[in-house]
Amino acid sequence: MNEYKFFDNKGPFNISEIFFQIKSNEKIKIFDIKTLDQANQSDLTFFDSLVYLKDAKKTKAKFCLTNEKLKKYLPSSCIPIVVKNVLYELCKVTKKFYPDADVDFPDQSLKPSNKTLFPKVNFGLNVLLGKDCLIGENTEIGSNAIIEKKVVIGKNCIIGSNVTIKSSIIGNNVVIQNGCKIGLKGFGFIPQKENNIKFPHIGKVIIGDNVELAANCTIDRGSIDNTIIGKNTYLDNQVHVAHNVKIGENCMIAGQVGFAGSSIIGNNVSIGGQAGISGHLRIGNNVRIGGGSGVVKDIPDNTTVMGYPAVPLKEFLKNKRVWVIQLIEKK
Repeated sequence: MNEYKFFDNKGPFNISEIFFQIKSNEKIKIFDIKTLDQANQSDLTFFDSLVYLKDAKKTKAKFCLTNEKLKKYLPSSCIPIVVKNVLYELCKVTKKFYPDADVDFPDQSLKPSNKTLFPKVNFGLNVLLGKDCLIGENTEIGSNAIIEKKVVIGKNCIIGSNVTIKSSIIGNNVVIQNGCKIGLKGFGFIPQKENNIKFPHIGKVIIGDNVELAANCTIDRGSIDNTIIGKNTYLDNQVHVAHNVKIGENCMIAGQVGFAGSSIIGNNVSIGGQAGISGHLRIGNNVRIGGGSGVVKDIPDNTTVMGYPAVPLKEFLKNKRVWVIQLIEKK
């Protein structure tokens, strides 16, 4: 599933074609760009934050884009390519391998739904299907839905009206209600003084079995990694999941919750409405986050938090009690 590609890879390239400063390894070919934990000897990876120190120490990549401060953490088998701005250089390399992934061009292969190809699928009016998409039996697709090329949808799914799905692999018994947008490009830019550079998003969305997405949810595909929603997880209306976010199994996410990029959410997590989760965080298993909370740091397993910034519930209630007492005393 991780190797299923939605964008054409123009590689391989000699390492000297990508980085001209490397002259002694001209015959070494790089086949793809992957994260630290997924890269192999034929891949280029990147390391730009100590958040990923554990993965950096174990990476199997031959070459790694990194900076002067972080290169010492890489294993001896991995050759560091030291640059000033890791993400900027990564963006340029990704564009070389995947030149069509930085803009979501319309899928020109779309055609009206075909009962001959999918005799056991129920289609509404004006459904459009892209080339080589796969849809399991007993799935129902509502009117005006767009299923783009190579998308995989499992058995017994319900896809609502006005839903758009691209760059996604969807399991069995999944419900996606009206208006959801799945697998579109995320919010990724490299800020520059004269022109912000769009970062290509070459990943995908993977949705597990028995997931339900309520109306108007938006799930961005991954940038280099994938965006994943674990089985039996429920998202309420208008939830936004940014690129590379991984939500575990059996989670309950209330309306208008927002997840910033690359955060990892454990299993059995409950999040109240309008809470916000900052990027690159780790939220443990069995965590409960109160509605309207702002999560700006990691949360360990079996913790209940609330407030902005989110703190353990007992601390939140204590702070609130002190605030009320101070307010009464001022009066």
